Amino acid sequence: MSLRATLVLVISVSFASQCLVDVRSRGDEPVAAAPVADPTEPARKRMVERHLVERGIKDPRVLDAFRTVPRHRFLPESTSRQAYDDESIPIGEGQTITPPFDVAFMTESLQPKPTDKVYEVGTGSGYQASILSRLVKEVYSVEIKPPLGKRAAQVIKDLGYTNIHTRIGDGYAGWPDAAPFDAIIVTCAPEAIPQPLVDQLKEGGRIVIPVGNRFNQMVYYGTKKDGKLTLKELRPTLFVPMTGRAQREAIEARKNKEKP
Repeated sequence: MSLRATLVLVISVSFASQCLVDVRSRGDEPVAAAPVADPTEPARKRMVERHLVERGIKDPRVLDAFRTVPRHRFLPESTSRQAYDDESIPIGEGQTITPPFDVAFMTESLQPKPTDKVYEVGTGSGYQASILSRLVKEVYSVEIKPPLGKRAAQVIKDLGYTNIHTRIGDGYAGWPDAAPFDAIIVTCAPEAIPQPLVDQLKEGGRIVIPVGNRFNQMVYYGTKKDGKLTLKELRPTLFVPMTGRAQREAIEARKNKEKP
């Protein structure tokens, strides 16, 4: 046998032996499955480019959060195909999920920091809280409608967002045992800013809140100094009205205004 033939034989035997070892080792030990591609990821990326970047959202951390959080998981299955359109979608109990641009605008305006503890009024679907959870240390969110609050809490748990704390109740009252907060975001519109929110905001803290009646609202950015808010108008908007005590106070204020 020639030297060349001998070398070929040795290499072939070695390769075959290695193949046998590989086969045996794969039989003995579980082989990690290849990661399954998320079929909704391209839709999220398109949503970010088309509805956020092109309309002026610039914060890279905010944009990354929207690329990551699966909006369709927060919607009823019957409407999940619309998840990455820039529109509000009914989620039950007379409420809607806010369009992605409005969520992004409110989030960016809040100027979230990794060390922040944030309070949210109106958990709704849980999407806004989940976006914030990618950007801050802790999120405390209150929902007044039990079916929505319970569903949102389950979705948040299923997604593994462990830095979100949820509670069912009237968000008007805040979350006193977790206060004070670095920032507060409100996803429903009172006709006047609830005083408990001001009280539970840290000195120097930030708040983003829509204020107005059902047909005429403005988003405000506020900072707290010497116990009072300094407000700046951001943009007109339309959110669902804040219910509970805020609504009762608004009705009472209108009645008093109508008295001669």
